[in-house]
Amino acid sequence: MDKRFWICGLAMSVATLLTGYAVHGGLLAADYAPLYGTLLRTPEQQEPYFAWLIVADLLIGFAMTWLYRFGFSEGRSTAAQGLRFGFAIALLAAVPLHLIYYAIQPLSGALVAKQVAFDTIRFMLLGLLIAYLQPRRPVL
Repeated sequence: MDKRFWICGLAMSVATLLTGYAVHGGLLAADYAPLYGTLLRTPEQQEPYFAWLIVADLLIGFAMTWLYRFGFSEGRSTAAQGLRFGFAIALLAAVPLHLIYYAIQPLSGALVAKQVAFDTIRFMLLGLLIAYLQPRRPVL
């Protein structure tokens, strides 16, 4: 694992933290508000657990960086590779996770549909980012 891996992993970790906040702290904030204090911790109760969000985002960022090195295909554009990779990651992680939560928690179908859609877009954007950060990309 070279210097580029560590730089890309850190950049991806920051990007996943920011995009996660944009989706779950911004776009879905109104949907989550009625769930605070029952199904979700209140913002005040969440504060002591913030370090776990950092750990999760570091794991996502470095795992995506590591996995992308194995998923690179010659002959595809950088954008196509990134979108394909991000979509695969969404199907592997975000989509099943939200469907499992839907099966075991009293979440509305509308909220879960938004979570799936926004997180799929989020991971596709993250896929684009890692595709452009990696050194073995073909020219558009």
